[in-house]
Amino acid sequence: MEFVKDLYTFLKERKKWWLTPIILLLIFVGVLIVIGGGSAVAPFIYTLF
Repeated sequence: MEFVKDLYTFLKERKKWWLTPIILLLIFVGVLIVIGGGSAVAPFIYTLF
């Protein structure tokens, strides 16, 4: 959790709020890959990419 705190502090101090959507998109894609990798939904997720 310290990494998340450090990331938030970095974004706040350096005024890099434009990085927030990119980080959220990367997290979302990572979650899709992890969840879809070993399930029956995998063929449908892979067609999105």
